Amino acid sequence: MAGSRKLAAVRLPPLPTVGELIKLYNLRAEKQLSQNFLLDLKLTDKIVRQAGNLKGAHVCEVGPGPGGLTRSILSAGAADLLVVEKDTRFIPGLKLLSEAAPGRVRIVHGDILNYRMDRGFPANISKKWEEDPPNLHIIGNLPFNVATPLIIKWLKNIADRTGPFTFGRTQLTLTFQKEVAERLTASTGAKQRSRLSIMAQYLCTVHNCFTIPGRAFIPKPKVDVGVVHFTPLVQPQIQQPFQLVEKVVRNVFQFRRKHCYKGVEKLFPEACRDELTQEMLQKADVDPILRPTELTIPHVRALADAYAHLCTREPGLLSYEFREELRLKHLLRKGETPVDAFMDTSGSTLQSPLQPC
Repeated sequence: MAGSRKLAAVRLPPLPTVGELIKLYNLRAEKQLSQNFLLDLKLTDKIVRQAGNLKGAHVCEVGPGPGGLTRSILSAGAADLLVVEKDTRFIPGLKLLSEAAPGRVRIVHGDILNYRMDRGFPANISKKWEEDPPNLHIIGNLPFNVATPLIIKWLKNIADRTGPFTFGRTQLTLTFQKEVAERLTASTGAKQRSRLSIMAQYLCTVHNCFTIPGRAFIPKPKVDVGVVHFTPLVQPQIQQPFQLVEKVVRNVFQFRRKHCYKGVEKLFPEACRDELTQEMLQKADVDPILRPTELTIPHVRALADAYAHLCTREPGLLSYEFREELRLKHLLRKGETPVDAFMDTSGSTLQSPLQPC
């Protein structure tokens, strides 16, 4: 009986179905916003279950749209649900849900890429990083066009313990295109292994929960959708600044079908490229003919540590970008002098990236 009363306490009053709300407010998924509605509440319930026990939890839902996932989060017992929605058309339907669950729903009309989530919840829910995750969850059926930049932003927040992670090791349950979900969770040697695999897995335990067929969405996307759960690690597997790790991984994976030394080379100016590439690989004890997809997290950690050592010795290395050197070469061949490239913001002359290290 006690269990029945608890279920009744979080049951929403009768409401128009999500489909009826879409008709009522004449809502259409905008292709340019990569919107796809998920109307099947059994599937939205299944997504929410991947987050764990939400009874009494604080939750931020990203891009609630017509509110299908929102209903499942409320039905799961969330005590405080903050929804962040960019599209004005969905606000009236969300207000209807808010009225049906008094005191439990807060609506923010804004862009999640700019929203300060660290200000969205009370400080007293915080947990120390070494403790269990706080009773705070981020859940979202993400538009495809925002999913990757958003998870990269949150991974940086995890590394810096900023944004939603000022409260502790906040967990995330998010949807991605199936291909992106597979990259996030790909193991060493898998063909889907990518920059995203390394960046997510050195900071989090990442679990590909299940796949939703595209036909479950309206309009039907050309791809299936994967649900991925993230739990930040107590200790990142690489103890270097996010910017440095990202640069090493980005360069290594730009030639994913070639030997890893080809990408490592591009971390260094041409004048000292061979010498420093050899030194970095030797210091890291990484076989130069491994493919990027064959690199383990310990391999990448060793490469990042070796690169950090070289950057300490040669401070200009961290700001060096291979493509910028190519651009300057092109301008010099045309007889143009890109003065701004040799000046810092204070007007002081800097060393040309075309000069020896």
